Amino acid sequence: MEKEVKTTAVENFDWDAFEKGDVQREKSYEELVNTYDQSLNTVKDKDVTEGTVIAMNKREVVVNIGYKSDGVISMNEFRYNPDLKVGDKVEVYIENQEDKKGQLVLSHKKARATRSWDRVNSALENDEIIKGFIKCRTKGGMIVDVFGIEAFLPGSQIDVKPIRDYDVFVGKTMEFKVVKINQEFKNVVVSHKALIEAELEQQKKDIIAKLEKGQVLEGTVKNITSYGVFIDLGGVDGLIHITDLSWGRVSHPEEVVSLDQKLNVVILDFDDEKKRIALGLKQLTPHPWDALSADLKVGDKVKGKVVVMADYGAFIEIAPGVEGLIHVSEMSWSQHLRSAQDFMKVGDEVEAVVLTLDREERKMSLGIKQLKPDPWENIETKYAVGSRHTAKVRNFTNFGVFVEIEEGVDGLIHISDLSWTKKIKHPSEFTQIGAEIEVQVLEIDKENRRLSLGHKQLEENPWDVFETVFTVDSIHEGTIIEMLDKGAVIALPYGVEGFATPKHLVKEDGTQAQVDEKLPFKVLEFNKDSKRIILSHSRIFEDEAKQEKKEMAKKARKAKKEESVEMPANNVEKTTLGDIEELAALKEKLEAEKK
Repeated sequence: MEKEVKTTAVENFDWDAFEKGDVQREKSYEELVNTYDQSLNTVKDKDVTEGTVIAMNKREVVVNIGYKSDGVISMNEFRYNPDLKVGDKVEVYIENQEDKKGQLVLSHKKARATRSWDRVNSALENDEIIKGFIKCRTKGGMIVDVFGIEAFLPGSQIDVKPIRDYDVFVGKTMEFKVVKINQEFKNVVVSHKALIEAELEQQKKDIIAKLEKGQVLEGTVKNITSYGVFIDLGGVDGLIHITDLSWGRVSHPEEVVSLDQKLNVVILDFDDEKKRIALGLKQLTPHPWDALSADLKVGDKVKGKVVVMADYGAFIEIAPGVEGLIHVSEMSWSQHLRSAQDFMKVGDEVEAVVLTLDREERKMSLGIKQLKPDPWENIETKYAVGSRHTAKVRNFTNFGVFVEIEEGVDGLIHISDLSWTKKIKHPSEFTQIGAEIEVQVLEIDKENRRLSLGHKQLEENPWDVFETVFTVDSIHEGTIIEMLDKGAVIALPYGVEGFATPKHLVKEDGTQAQVDEKLPFKVLEFNKDSKRIILSHSRIFEDEAKQEKKEMAKKARKAKKEESVEMPANNVEKTTLGDIEELAALKEKLEAEKK
């Protein structure tokens, strides 16, 4: 309770003398000083007291603490409180009652620091809202001056929405709540988000309670990811999946929306607890298929842009949200298996023909090969039987070569129609993939879109000539080029090949003929239809021996007959014995050769 001060009038005061300046003081100077000192506050160095701001400018604040002189404090110590004004009460720390200039030295910063720890703990206990000055950025957050203590503000605790630029908060004074104190290390953690969350929690409950499917709400783009957009509905977050942003194809949500953009969205779905809310943006506009021209029909030509590529085809966007598929089989009249990437790429502008159109299912198939005439329509005229053409080798099989005369016109050359003379085991021995080959059309299969072709037919059949050259029993020189289990392949003149079994490869000295040996061979069989020539080397000397034996026997019979007619009787026995000896010698020779 303040002490009541009583004042009494001074008796016998000479007012005339006072007006003239001749007043005689009843009290001495010392008494007056003592009276003045007693009227002032009693202060001590290192004390914390309260003062009043009586003046301030951009650099200094003048504070009156009821002492004989006022103290001056740097404005920097009040950075945390930009609202400071004359008349405000502030705490000050008395550093020195009188410096060399007789000035009272005060510090507001030290006063705050002296009591700050108690105040911070009190703020945590009482869930008190306090003010702090954001001094600077640091790893993971900001440094905040709270009562002179450096507290940590995590980046996640600045606001309820993600912060994209932390630097805009530096130098600002904001309200905070103390959320954590480490007494051992004197660490303080504050949060601004906690102040907002309490208010938002109630808003969130109100919004969730009113959510309905199909409801249209206004929201703000809070975050953009590769798979969708998070929308702040006023304390409640919802997700617009990338497929629900636009009826057309969207590579990334940034093509459609931007951060902090306000837009209307429709609620598509939510879980039982309404924590996950699915939103839609495209559903607020009519489906592009509904706006598709009613005159569009199968057979019409359309133009569009390639938006998606796959091995099996390409999706063409002919209008935003209206796409058609060009299957790879509709890209070319060719029947060869190819990838759609061989014909087009994403971003290409293409023209196509509508093949199918289902407005209910919202599906459309397109084709580009239909822009060119089908080469099989006039196949009999363009590639008549007997006509000759140049084709490209596309593929091999064990039985022939597949070739392409032009795109969409394929044919097969059977292995037997590659050469008149060579025995070809596999087409790769004759040609190679990608090579050009001359062909003649042998047969047309229009239904299966296939031509039967031949290569050897470009030349006359040499077997008509061979039939007159390689007659049976004729002898020709040949070279063994290959040995097989069943015999040997012999190369004959004119590029012809023949075959001899092992028993026909025995030489006159009894040894077996080997590869690369050049020997005479006798033709045992000639078959023009199957292009087969059967040969024998052994038969040459075997037939000669038989002929020689036959001739000698004939000669002996003739001699015997002549001697029996002309010779005397006494010579008959001698001649007969000579003939017998000669025949016996011949027999021995033949047996030796046979062995």
